[in-house]
Amino acid sequence: MLICSMGVSVDGFIADRDGDFQWTAPIDELFAFHVQEVGKLGGYMLGRRLYEAMLVWETDPSMRDTEAKATFADIWCALPKVVFSRTLDSVQGNARLATAPLAEEVAAVLDATDKDVSIGGAGLATQAFELGLLEELRMFRYPVVVGGGTPYLPPVTETVRLDLIETRTFGERVIYERYRRTRRP
Repeated sequence: MLICSMGVSVDGFIADRDGDFQWTAPIDELFAFHVQEVGKLGGYMLGRRLYEAMLVWETDPSMRDTEAKATFADIWCALPKVVFSRTLDSVQGNARLATAPLAEEVAAVLDATDKDVSIGGAGLATQAFELGLLEELRMFRYPVVVGGGTPYLPPVTETVRLDLIETRTFGERVIYERYRRTRRP
């Protein structure tokens, strides 16, 4: 199943008007949950900017300065990744550049694993949502209103029905909401 998991403000943005998302820095309990969830994935599809932001986990030894961070780095490095970019000529680690349209790449990655695959990067996730490829939305809702910026979801022309299948609170700050796309009318 293709999922999208991102931090989001109460008003539905993953970054503010300046592109800042520092308010999503996870507390220890939430970071441990992210480590666990990424460890369950069979692949990750990401846009260039997210790929470049996450590359630090593969290239910077200081990112392994705690046991939790080292565990995440190991999981992230081993995870097969597909990078969508119009500007990159090559990628590092266990990643490859996408060569086919998004729907074909999603099908190929899902066919290669029996685990969930995550997609990240605002533009790429939006495209997957618009194509009806996303089956689950996983939001980490932070107690902040940013008033504009990069929306978690694109505008829609038809109602998209979802079932709430899980919620959880981390500390007193973050509410995890997990929704599955419903195919019923």
